[in-house]
Amino acid sequence: MLRIVTALCLMLALAACKDSRQAQENLTTGQAYMADHAKAAGVKTLPSGVQYEVVKSGPEGGLHPKKGDLVKVHYEGKLVSGEVFDSSYERGAPAVMELDQLIPAWMEAMPLMRPGDEWILTVPPEQGYGERGGGPIPPNSVLIFRVELIDVLPASYPLSSNP
Repeated sequence: MLRIVTALCLMLALAACKDSRQAQENLTTGQAYMADHAKAAGVKTLPSGVQYEVVKSGPEGGLHPKKGDLVKVHYEGKLVSGEVFDSSYERGAPAVMELDQLIPAWMEAMPLMRPGDEWILTVPPEQGYGERGGGPIPPNSVLIFRVELIDVLPASYPLSSNP
C-alpha cells in the first residue's frame, strides 16, 4: 500500500512539474507573439497590454457599454495555434453576458466599442485566464477573440432568455 501511495505522489509531482514547465513555455511564447503582433498594421495596444484591431465600425453615437451593463455579442475565441476553444457563431446564437463578469481584457475593451463594432482582441495571459488557464485553455495562453458587439442591454434584461 505504501508503494502505491508513494507512486501516486510521485506521479502527481511529475504532472505538476510538467504543468509548470508548460505554463512557462506558454508565457515565453506568448510574450514573443504579443511583441511581434503589436508591430502589425492597424494594431492598437491598450494600457493593460491588450491589443485590438478594428474590423468593422458601428454607427457613430452608439451606446458604449459600461460597468453594470449586459452585452449581446457574437464571438470566437482561439489560441495562437488557431484552435477554437469557444464560439457563439458555432452555437448559432449570440451570447448575452454581464460586462462585469468577463475576463479583464473584455472589461477593458468592451466600453470602447459600440453596437455594430467588430474587433479582434489579442489578450495577454494576465488579462485572460492567466496562470490557472481554464477548461480547454492552457495556463499562460495568449487568447485571440473576434468580438462583434450587437447590443448593450439594460441590467434588468433576463439572462435566462439568452437568445
